[in-house]
Amino acid sequence: MSQPSKKRLRDIGVTIGQLPTGPLNAITDVAGVWVGHETVIADHPNLVRSGVTMIVPREGQIWSDFAYCGTAILNGNGEMTGIPWMDESGMLGTPIGLTNTHQVGMVRDTLVRHLAAHDLERSFFLPVVAETDDSHLNDSDSFPLTEVHAATALAKAGPGPVAEGNVGGGTGMICHEFKGGIGTSSRVVEISGEVITVGVLVQANYGIREDLRIDGFPVGRHLGFDVIPSAWDGEDQRESDGSIIVVIATDAPLLADQCRRLARRATVGLARAGGYGHDSSGDIFVAFATGNHLPVGEKIHTVRTLHHDQMTPLMRATADATEESILNALCAAETMTGFGGRTAYELPLPRVESLLSEWFDPPR
Repeated sequence: MSQPSKKRLRDIGVTIGQLPTGPLNAITDVAGVWVGHETVIADHPNLVRSGVTMIVPREGQIWSDFAYCGTAILNGNGEMTGIPWMDESGMLGTPIGLTNTHQVGMVRDTLVRHLAAHDLERSFFLPVVAETDDSHLNDSDSFPLTEVHAATALAKAGPGPVAEGNVGGGTGMICHEFKGGIGTSSRVVEISGEVITVGVLVQANYGIREDLRIDGFPVGRHLGFDVIPSAWDGEDQRESDGSIIVVIATDAPLLADQCRRLARRATVGLARAGGYGHDSSGDIFVAFATGNHLPVGEKIHTVRTLHHDQMTPLMRATADATEESILNALCAAETMTGFGGRTAYELPLPRVESLLSEWFDPPR
């Protein structure tokens, strides 16, 4: 079980949308979805600000009971392994790993070893591992993470509150020129008398300062570099935007094409927070649904499916939870100095609260 984060968006009085959240306001509100982080911060022998996050559906039994899934890409300058088979089959059969750009292969190989060790009847696995680039704060060329770190993140996966900000795969990430990282949120909807949960987890490593919006307010324009320096201070990367990975989970009885529809709605939440999907950005989204069971040993599956005209509440839930997950990552992240002496500063929450108060409740 992960530990709760220090600060969240709702702690500063901001609510995104009108749908209720689950009890934890986290992806783990979806029954059976576990999260584990392994965070690595060290100064010797190499400067490390990195880690691994694992999202594990079905209480760790996803490799024997698949889930329908779908993917979407806003801009494809990034990596998520397993996409061709997910798009072909519409099924997810492994945990989902998140890490830095240079160590996707190591995390993937760790998952293969783990799955092979626990399933003697199968020898073919295509794990899903996604990345964003933490090399501004992390000496990623030293390849500091090991299979032990990836296996530890997997072993730590469990239910309950999810730590946010500078943790796991998000340890060295930057968002809207502030310190970024991991964020999560959830929404609950009722469709035809059935209560359905949608949960989102993001690894946020994108964005330009002036584009940042909170509940529609252009807060980034009011947080000048004279007040809070940019994480890219004095460097050219500022216009490159960066990347974000969005993982969407739901217990709704969806088919693969419906999961793809949900995955595309992450774009709405990203845009509302200030993401544009620039040329060098890797904006990759995956959605999976646990409302149907697809046991590996069965040759015919009997499934339920939500009618397409009932999808709108889930689409809204996905957009809202994505937006809030990004903002939760920003709220929880703390100032970090890393590789090359570079510093990514935390979002100044007292100043943000003051700006939002003036915006939404101006003096009369």
